[in-house]
Amino acid sequence: MAASGGTLNCEDFSMFQEGLKVMRTIDDRIVHALNTTLPTVSFSGKVDATQTCRQLYESMMDAHLTRDKAIKSCIAQTSEEVGQLREQRAKDGENLALLKLLRKEQTKLKLMQSELNVEEVVNDRSLKVFSERCRIHYTPPKVK
Repeated sequence: MAASGGTLNCEDFSMFQEGLKVMRTIDDRIVHALNTTLPTVSFSGKVDATQTCRQLYESMMDAHLTRDKAIKSCIAQTSEEVGQLREQRAKDGENLALLKLLRKEQTKLKLMQSELNVEEVVNDRSLKVFSERCRIHYTPPKVK
């Protein structure tokens, strides 16, 4: 599957969603990752919690950025396709197959744009869980 490299299948929306699901693995497993890597008070001397939190934060931010770029790339690609179909429709407004394809692409575009909202919720949830568990060990740099 192409999703692991930060690219999504923009042609088929179900494949697009499947790719996002694979790319969101780090966010889906954030609680487990924190529970297994951060020590409890009794084991706090055996693990460098600051380094562990920093690495987890950096991995999480890389995943968020990669997904954001991939989603926006698919939105741009689909927007371009919709634009081309609109131009064709302007020339041949009677072509029912063309109208059907345009509607399909417009729907796909709206669904992809809604994934940006889903992405925001997923990212916020992950950052909240991260800050609850890592705030005493690591403070992430301020985002500009």
